Amino acid sequence: MTKIHIPTPLRQYAGKQATIEIKAGTIGDALSGLISKHPDLRRHLYTDEGKLRAFVNVYLNDEDVRYLQKEATAVKDSDTISIVPSIAGGAAGLTIS
Repeated sequence: MTKIHIPTPLRQYAGKQATIEIKAGTIGDALSGLISKHPDLRRHLYTDEGKLRAFVNVYLNDEDVRYLQKEATAVKDSDTISIVPSIAGGAAGLTIS
């Protein structure tokens, strides 16, 4: 299972949990699994058209997935995925490992 570490600003949309476990094979699977368990996170991560918001940055082991295979990027149990959405002019990290 992949562990998703929820930053404090987003915990209110994730059942106030600091960590959520998701089974995933790709970045997209991990994000879909997270949204399935906690649908209130959708509006913070995705547009109404279902696209990842422009201000949401996703990293796999410190590499921006925009330079890899985006949401199709494969993940392993040992990988760490970090999602960093801008919140009120700042940034909050969401880490999946």
